[in-house]
Amino acid sequence: MSDPVFENRLKKLLVQGQPAIGQWLVLPSPAVAELLAGYGMDWLLIDTEHGAADWETVEGMIRGMKGTPVVPLVRVGGNDPVLIKRALDRGALGVIVPLVNTAEQARAAVAACKYPPDGIRGVAGGRANRYGADLVQYVAEWNQQVVVVCQLETREALENAEQIAAVPGIDVLFIGPNDLSANLNQFRQFENPEFKKALDRILRAAKVHGKTAGIMASTAEDTLTYIDQGFRLISVGSDARMLGGSAASTYEKIRKGLNERKIPTTGR
Repeated sequence: MSDPVFENRLKKLLVQGQPAIGQWLVLPSPAVAELLAGYGMDWLLIDTEHGAADWETVEGMIRGMKGTPVVPLVRVGGNDPVLIKRALDRGALGVIVPLVNTAEQARAAVAACKYPPDGIRGVAGGRANRYGADLVQYVAEWNQQVVVVCQLETREALENAEQIAAVPGIDVLFIGPNDLSANLNQFRQFENPEFKKALDRILRAAKVHGKTAGIMASTAEDTLTYIDQGFRLISVGSDARMLGGSAASTYEKIRKGLNERKIPTTGR
């Protein structure tokens, strides 16, 4: 028997119930993807819903992760089989599908990610399968390797969490705290009892149906807290937030030092 074309390391972590820590990429830069992929995260996600990357740039960013253990994911712009197909054909090993509100929409996301007989993904030779050289084996292995993540970010999705979690082929129920809190009319009120109750409901739904719960964190401390709560797919913010946070911290320390030295900081 020939060796597998690939093994999705992220899928393996999820099946084992291990934490899988990664980060959003919103800056459309292969160099940023290449740089960050050297720092030990499990996955990096290229955001094409709110980010500016076109498909050629997405492909370049995925190439930037090549040779590392980092698993490339893409958040597509919507629950559209054309967008999902393009992301996977570029070489993503999974997708995050936004605004999944019903079990029917979850089934559509799974179908778009998988080849027949389990889905409707079109077959083509491309980058993901060495431009057709590995096509037969790639298609044979793909349905067991792809990671399908549904983002629950509305009150409707919350009310349907159990039905969504029951859909075969879904790997992760993912929470974006900003979107979910906004849809509950509690924007960024993360300590609000109703918001905490919503997180608990999604966690329970995932556990009952053998799925992984995922969430967006802001800091390393938040990440560890979410792991303690039972979340396993966690994003530690984004490249832009990390860059901005590092810049803010660095220059605040410099301004403080200048003030201590009685050196004017006007204009800095």
